[in-house]
Amino acid sequence: MKQEEQHGKKWPLRSYVLRAARMSTLQRNSYNELLPLYSVQYRESDVSLKEIFPFASRYMVEIGFGMGEATVTLAKNNPDTGYLGIEVHKPGVGKVLSEIDHLSLNNLRIVNHDAVEVFQHMIPPNSINGIHIFFPDPWPKKKHHKRRLIQLPFVNLIVPKLVAGGYLYICTDWEEYAQQILAVCSNADGIANSCNGFAQPQSWRPQTKFESKGIDKAHRIREVYFTKTT
Repeated sequence: MKQEEQHGKKWPLRSYVLRAARMSTLQRNSYNELLPLYSVQYRESDVSLKEIFPFASRYMVEIGFGMGEATVTLAKNNPDTGYLGIEVHKPGVGKVLSEIDHLSLNNLRIVNHDAVEVFQHMIPPNSINGIHIFFPDPWPKKKHHKRRLIQLPFVNLIVPKLVAGGYLYICTDWEEYAQQILAVCSNADGIANSCNGFAQPQSWRPQTKFESKGIDKAHRIREVYFTKTT
């Protein structure tokens, strides 16, 4: 795995590890046919969110939307907001593409690429109103903790992309990872926690597939909500 030096520590360039996954016929067909229509192709230069969503009054980015249940619901409920979803999992991308087409969602577009590289090269500073990271892979085995997405170099990479007052919203059902996420965000540059520890659930956030599985296992849902101060 490629690495680079950030803040004196080695940080994996990839925000994911691809796993073998089956795609349904609908997901495969949607991926092959609709990706050119409803995606933003990765490039190593800034994108204009205003050009992608000319009607939008604000812009949100979701990192790792999985099968996209929450992503699609939020886009459907907030037509004046532009949503950019970043995901490498092809079944999930295919599923969301089919929903975009079926529901005619002109405020939701996909980037089928690694989130680290997307934020490094494509997202301009001070351009996003909110970043959503709902139930990132907890990598529960200690030897795999280094693969976790929420680490200080990554948070320090994405925070400058927020506008002043913009927010970073992360949810997990894995208690030990939740503590790590809270600690990382508390030590990140330019964001502050307006809550005393974990945040209360945001009423506008739809439940995700992974959240439902966690609830079925009696896992406590933890929410971290920080806002950009500078």
